[in-house]
Amino acid sequence: MTGRRRIRSTFLLQHHRPVRATVLAAGALVACASLVAGCGVVPGTTAGSGDGPIKVMTWAPSDTKATNKPGMPAFARAYARWINSRGGINGRKLTVLTCNDHNDAVSAAQCARRAVKENVVAVVGSYSQYADSFFPPLEGAGIPYIGGYGVTNDEFTSPLSYPVNGGQPTLLAGLGKELAAACGNVTLVRPDTIAGDELPVLLDSGLTTGGHRAAGDVRAAEDATEYSAQSAKALDGSTSGRAAGAREGCVVPALGDRTSTFMDSFRRAREDYPAVRTAMAMGSVDQTVIDASGGASGPYEGSYITGWYPVESDARWGAMKKVINAEAFGDNRIDSADAGVQTTWIAYTVFKKAVESLGGGEVSADSVRGVLNDGLKIPTGGLTPTLQWTTRDSWSSADDLASVGFPRMVNAHVTLQVVRQGQLAAARKGFTDVTKTLQNADVD
Repeated sequence: MTGRRRIRSTFLLQHHRPVRATVLAAGALVACASLVAGCGVVPGTTAGSGDGPIKVMTWAPSDTKATNKPGMPAFARAYARWINSRGGINGRKLTVLTCNDHNDAVSAAQCARRAVKENVVAVVGSYSQYADSFFPPLEGAGIPYIGGYGVTNDEFTSPLSYPVNGGQPTLLAGLGKELAAACGNVTLVRPDTIAGDELPVLLDSGLTTGGHRAAGDVRAAEDATEYSAQSAKALDGSTSGRAAGAREGCVVPALGDRTSTFMDSFRRAREDYPAVRTAMAMGSVDQTVIDASGGASGPYEGSYITGWYPVESDARWGAMKKVINAEAFGDNRIDSADAGVQTTWIAYTVFKKAVESLGGGEVSADSVRGVLNDGLKIPTGGLTPTLQWTTRDSWSSADDLASVGFPRMVNAHVTLQVVRQGQLAAARKGFTDVTKTLQNADVD
C-alpha cells in the first residue's frame, strides 16, 4: 500500500486483540477451511442433523453497571416462539439458548464454552465486548458467529464471523462525511486512551472526504463523572473564528456509555451557544436515551446521529414489529428502536435464509458456515444491502476493506438521522456507503 495504512478498528471502553494483518486474516481463512475438513472440530458440533430441533445461542450483558442489552436474548426467544408457531425452519423447531456475558471476560468465555457443549449450530444476534474470550472456543469448534453487534475488531477479522453491520468505524466515518456539508468547525470529544487516539482518524476520514478540515480534538478521562471543562473547550473550538453567516459549529461526543454524562454537562454550558449542534454515532445514544433525557426538551434535540439501519418508524421494520407484537407484547426489555434488537432480527433473518437454503440436508455448524462462505446472497427487506460472504477466489464486497483490516465487513452502509421533536427521524433518504472513506483513512 502506498500512502495508506490499515485502519485499526476502534471501539470505546473495551478490551480486544490487535487487528490481524491481511495476510494473517487470509491464513485464518485457510485454517477455517481445514476446520470444515474436520481438523480441530470438537466432536458433536454437527448437532442439528435429522428431524430434531435446530439449536442456536444468543448472548448479551444484562444487569450490569456498564452496557446492557437484555432485549437481544429476549427478542431471540420471542423469535423462536414466533417461527415455531409457523412450523419452524424447513419443518424443524428452533431452540434458542441464551446467556448473560455480564460484561465480563470470564462470563463471555463461559457462554462460548456452553455453546460448544450444547452443540449449537450458530451463535446468532449477540453482543459482547470480549472477543478474546469468546472467539477461541467458537473457532475451535467451527461455530459461526452471525450478526454480532459490531463492538470488537475480531468481528471484522475472524473467518467464523458474519457481521451484518459495519460497527463503530462506519458510523464515525459516515458521520464525518455528513458533517462536512452541514457544519462549520467540528470538535470531537473522546477518551484520553489508546483506543480513543484512533477515533479522530475515523471521523476525519469522513470530514476530509467531504472537503472539510479535520476536527478539533478534546480529550477526557474515560471514567469522568462530569465534563464541564471539556464542554467549554468543545464549544469554544466549535465557535472560534466563526464569521457572520458561517455554518454553525458541531460537537461530536464519542464517549460510549459516558456520552449521556457529557450531555448533562454540555446542556448547561451550551446556553450561551445556541447555534452549536451535537452529532454522534448510534450506540452512544438511541431513542430510549433520548426519551429518558427529556425528549424534545432534552439536550439531544436537533442532533445528527449516524446509524446502521433505517429509523424505527420506517415501514421496513414491520415484520420485526409483528414478531414483537405476537410474542413479546408488554416485554419492556424489547424495544423495536434498540439497535441491538434490530441487529438480532437481521441476524436471525440471515440464519433462517442459510438454513432454508440447505433444504432437507444436514443442519450443522459446518453446513451453515459452508453455505454462507459459498456466497449465498441474503436480502434483508431493505434494512441493509444484500449481505454476502464468500471464501472463494471470486470478488466479494469485503475485498474492498480487507486491505484496511476489515476482511469480514460486507456492509459499510450507514444512515443519517436527526432528533426532531424528541424522535429519531431520517435526515436523508437511503444509505451512505463509506467504503471508499474507510479506504482513504490513514493511521499511524
